[in-house]
Order: sequence, then structure tokens, then C-alpha cells
Amino acid sequence: MEYVRLGRTGMKVSRICLGCMTFGEPNRGRHPWTMGAEQSRPIIRHALEAGINFFDTANSYSDGSSEEIVGGALRDFAKRDEIVIATKVFNRMRPGPNGAGLSRKAILHEIDQSLKRLGTDYVDLYQIHRWDPGTPIEETLEALHDVVKAGKARYIGASSMFAWQFAKALHTSERRHLTRFVTMQDHLNLLYREEEREMLPLCRDEGIGVLPWSPLARGRLARPWGQATARIETDDFGHQLYDATEQADRAVADRVAQVAAQRGVPMAQVALAWVAQHPGVTAPIVGASKPQHVDDAVAALKVNLSPEETALLEAPYVPHAIAGQ
Repeated sequence: MEYVRLGRTGMKVSRICLGCMTFGEPNRGRHPWTMGAEQSRPIIRHALEAGINFFDTANSYSDGSSEEIVGGALRDFAKRDEIVIATKVFNRMRPGPNGAGLSRKAILHEIDQSLKRLGTDYVDLYQIHRWDPGTPIEETLEALHDVVKAGKARYIGASSMFAWQFAKALHTSERRHLTRFVTMQDHLNLLYREEEREMLPLCRDEGIGVLPWSPLARGRLARPWGQATARIETDDFGHQLYDATEQADRAVADRVAQVAAQRGVPMAQVALAWVAQHPGVTAPIVGASKPQHVDDAVAALKVNLSPEETALLEAPYVPHAIAGQ
């Protein structure tokens, strides 16, 4: 396993981050394809054995049960100081006017709830899950600053938003001498490359660690096009992200299959290698429902795509509407 600094921080993370949305009780939340603790724990342990030290979850995944499962497994299988735990805040967690968002009230409540579910005194990376248009960014940043100063988070990060919003947040934190975002978790894969226009250049210029989510396009780049899975069939968010451009996306997926066949490796390794080798990317966030998925993710780090292969993979891409924010 390779380890790199997270943005400009001194903390080192594995070049693969295990995305933990897959882990959660199926009867909690909106994702019937998730796996309960008994199925999830062996995969988390396998990831640790493969050298992965970076785990990303969120308070809203399966109504908090993802944090519970991940926290319990990491307590049993790893030493706290040797792993990096990331979680998020923004999505609705309870009824009522203050049950979601990035107000000071919401953030200070939700960090304590996340720590309780994770069974830890702190998280290494506390991320805003989306931009909150209803809360001044100054209020959000001041609350996150206090979370860090209280020792409940080591660093803070952001997720999918427009580049102008992220630039505003970075400027505000500097102007007010507040804790600065060190990461951007954004939507990037061979089927969706709109982040290349503004967000990725901004992150490279500012030294922000980039943690792409859905690097395999919700599994669409891991298998022959049109091959259904339980997640693809029931993932409403995934349909919003990709189905509107199915014909163009299929051409890209066919190129992934072509390169994979020439190399004799699974499609997932080729698609993930493209993301991992993208300039500025720190660690793709990879979900796994089988140990083999972890093995493919780790193996992808050794797939060095040639300029010709990269050009072949990228050629069919067409501009997409903004998705995932």
C-alpha cells in the first residue's frame, strides 16, 4: 500500500479510502442494498489487512448505523491512532427545523452524535456533506473551527459544490483566521469529468487533497454495460447521476472494457487507475461489498495507464449536466 499526505497536512493516508456507505443496517435509511454488521465486518478487516488506513462514512448513511458498524469494527480490529476516520454532516438526521444543515446548532449536535456512534473521542476528518445555502458560510466555518479546537476533529473537509463556493469558503477562513478546509470530496470518474473544468484546478492551486466519490460510477464501470445489480436497480441517486446520458456513457464503458481486456485485468482496476492517476487526486473513495472489491482497488494502484490508453479512455466523453451537488 502507498501512503501520501492528505493535502498539505502532515497526516498520511492510504492511496485508497474505503467508502462505508455499503455498511449499514438495510432496515434503516433509504438504501436497501446495504449490509449489516455481520457481513460488513469481514470486509473492513480485509481492508485493514490490505494496508488501507482511511475510512469514510457519514452520519446519514443508513440513519447512523454505518457509523456504528464501522466504529465497532475499527475498535476491534485496529489501533485508533493508526487509522484515519472521516465522517460528514449536513443531511437530515431527525425531524424538525434544525434536524439538518450546517448551522452552528446542527454541527455541534451532530459531531457529538457521530462520535457516540463511532465510539471514539475524535474523528480525523470532519466534512460538510454539501453546501448549505440557508446558512452563512461564516457561521458554518466558525462552528467547525470550534469543533477542531475542542479536539473533536483533527481536520475539516468539504464535498460536492461549485468551485466559486469552495473558493469563498477558503477565502472566508483565511480572512477570519479560522480552520481551513484541507480536502474536497467530489464527483469524479470516467463518466463524469465536469470537475476538471474548475474544481480540480482550484484544489491543485490551493493544495487541497481530492477524494473522489463514486470512482466506478456506482459500479457502471466495473462490469459490462447494462449488467444489473441490486444496487444499480434500487439506487435512485445513481439513476439521477448517469441515466440521462446513457448512450455516451456506454461508449466510455466500452473503452474501459477494451483496455481491461488488453491488459487482462478487471474493468474496475482500469477505471479506478484512471481516477487515482488523475493530477491532484489523493485517494479515491471505493465502496466494497466483497473482499475482491478491496483487492481490485489495491491492485489498481499498480495499473499505470499509458498516455495512449488514457487518451483512448477519455476520447468518447461528452459534457454532462452538473450532477451530485
